[in-house]
Amino acid sequence: MSITIRKGTSKDLTQVFELVKELAEYEKALHEVENSIERMTEDAFGEKPIFEFFVAEENGKIEGTAIFYYRYSTWKGKAIFLEDLVVRKEKRGAGIGKKLLDAIVQEAKAVDARQVMWQVLDWNEPAINFYKKLGTDLDESWINCKLEFKQIQEYKAG
Repeated sequence: MSITIRKGTSKDLTQVFELVKELAEYEKALHEVENSIERMTEDAFGEKPIFEFFVAEENGKIEGTAIFYYRYSTWKGKAIFLEDLVVRKEKRGAGIGKKLLDAIVQEAKAVDARQVMWQVLDWNEPAINFYKKLGTDLDESWINCKLEFKQIQEYKAG
């Protein structure tokens, strides 16, 4: 296997979006995907980019991706949030996920990030075991909070 890890480009987004949908299907939430290639293009390469990504490529086909953005911890400083780490189903277990995570950690070192953070669903045992094998801290003390688009639109301030 000759996998190349590199920063993603706008030309990669069609295949990357396929991976995003594959992940959503794996997580039994494909119906929740509202994003589009056009929106991802704007959000990654537009006037104010808000995310970046690495791709794992083999023979011109993207077999995995690591989508990340910068966040800020008032206690620690600059951090990288790994939004998604996805490897095509038929390529899982071949070391691609580790290579993508390696690229994220190298990015963190290059920009002097104080943390790399991500989430994993509590039922995703293969991912949890992968992260445990790497010595990752699994923090079960935080509760995730979010407002969805409709809730944001209907939010009443004051």
